[in-house]
Amino acid sequence: MSTDLKTATKLAVPGKGGRRKLTYPWILLIIAVGLVAVSVLRAVTGAGDLTSTGQFGAALSAAVPIGLAGLGGLWSERAGVVNIGLEGMMMLGSFAAGWVGWQHGPWAAAAAGILGGALGGLIHAIATVTFGVDHIVSGVAVNILALGATQYLATLWFGQEGSAAMLAGGNDKQSPPMPDMPTFTVPGLSDALNTLEGHHWFLVSDVAGILGAAVTNVSWLTLLTIGLFIGTFFVLWRSSFGLRLRSCGEAPISAETLGVNVYSYKYAAVLVSGALAGLGGAFLSIGVHFFQDGQTGGRGYIGLATMIFGNWRPGGVAMGAGLFGFMDAMQLRSGGPTVHALLLGLAALLAVLALLRLRAAKRTQGVVAGIAAAVLVIWYFLADTVPLELVEASPYIATLLVLALFSQRLRPPKANGKPYRRGQGT
Repeated sequence: MSTDLKTATKLAVPGKGGRRKLTYPWILLIIAVGLVAVSVLRAVTGAGDLTSTGQFGAALSAAVPIGLAGLGGLWSERAGVVNIGLEGMMMLGSFAAGWVGWQHGPWAAAAAGILGGALGGLIHAIATVTFGVDHIVSGVAVNILALGATQYLATLWFGQEGSAAMLAGGNDKQSPPMPDMPTFTVPGLSDALNTLEGHHWFLVSDVAGILGAAVTNVSWLTLLTIGLFIGTFFVLWRSSFGLRLRSCGEAPISAETLGVNVYSYKYAAVLVSGALAGLGGAFLSIGVHFFQDGQTGGRGYIGLATMIFGNWRPGGVAMGAGLFGFMDAMQLRSGGPTVHALLLGLAALLAVLALLRLRAAKRTQGVVAGIAAAVLVIWYFLADTVPLELVEASPYIATLLVLALFSQRLRPPKANGKPYRRGQGT
């Protein structure tokens, strides 16, 4: 059965054989070039926070909930179910974590967040898989229901006059505070990297600052998230279960003829999707020690964007989450000066893109990219900073830019979002 499923899945992927595989040497080369480019940008602009341990530590924390939402979307859409309800599932996870966390601690909060998100996933699965509701309509409904439910329950459970939750510090907008989640630091290595960073040597100090973020005050939930990304790759791409699940998103009728219970795999995928998004919401509550109304702040939608940017692959989702997490952390930490420095970096990228487009005989795109690069260079030299409103919007602008630049190279699962009824192929 596995051989037949592999054949069916490959047939459902148009042009797969013509793509150049990104090998590990190429990946390492891209990383090296990126590090040198960031070091040059830091040296030229003087924006020291661009490669600091604090900046990348904050970026790592900001990337975790976005990455978990994106990973949740990947599970669902690989099985053929569009999950635009990730934001609502994050809300449910965030609320459940706040409710349980102040009473039983952060680890119980994380477990509660997983269950809360899975509940949202179950609602979405029942609507889309069992009753055949349009996936977008169901996802929007989950978001609306989650928002209303969390606001109502927060008022009922946290804001009741004289209740234990209110006496512990809760109100109708937030839960009482919970204890800290433990973190870990690698003794010796953290201090050594911090010392190297302080010398401000070209490339060496930049690499030390970036690596320092990975060994200094890292939450255990961050490590769990890294494990979930690795585990997702091996489960979905290196196991018979993953092959069957992906076949449901590529060719469900073919999978059914080979004995796969498509409904069961879709349910399992959407439940895992909700659980991962719920853990992302729980991470937000645990990070600030309480649930707060509006806490997710659109991160579920950004997670959906990382999944698309990452071409429905765990590695791509991780890179996308890192990019958006970096932008989010940057506008919270250093604001205008660092965003101002990135104008020069973005101008350089657009200039390279313009040359590549012109070389490929795509003159219109090349000219537009070149003009945009020139405008950014002029802006950089005429201004010392950027407006606060633009700084706050930078994560969302980055989302739009990435999707616009990479949309032509993306290929979703072939049957993603399409209705499926058992026996329709007979």
